[in-house]
Amino acid sequence: MKPIYSLFFSLFFISGCTQSKSKAITEFSQNDIDSGILVDVRTPEEYHAGHLDNALNINWFDEDFIDQFKDVEKEKTIYVYCKVGGRSAKAQEKLQALGYKKVINLEGGYDAWSAKNVPK
Repeated sequence: MKPIYSLFFSLFFISGCTQSKSKAITEFSQNDIDSGILVDVRTPEEYHAGHLDNALNINWFDEDFIDQFKDVEKEKTIYVYCKVGGRSAKAQEKLQALGYKKVINLEGGYDAWSAKNVPK
């Protein structure tokens, strides 16, 4: 019985130490990109209609989407966002599969960020 408790405790401890792969976009600040890059994976039209400061636009639908990351170090933190979170989640999965170590999906997307940051 003791080994089962030890196994359970170990799994609980390890899962608590895993790094979060997402963050609410409403909790994101420009200070977060001091050690990484911010990537808007929406279309250029969506990007030009409004985007987060210092965001690089790399369109998820571009045929050369992955090629546009070739100069980004695999250990660098990459924050990705889109309109509501679908494309950025796909981009996150793709980049992680290619060996990028820390890709953070900004959940809620630009819609959530702009709703929070509407001037009152």
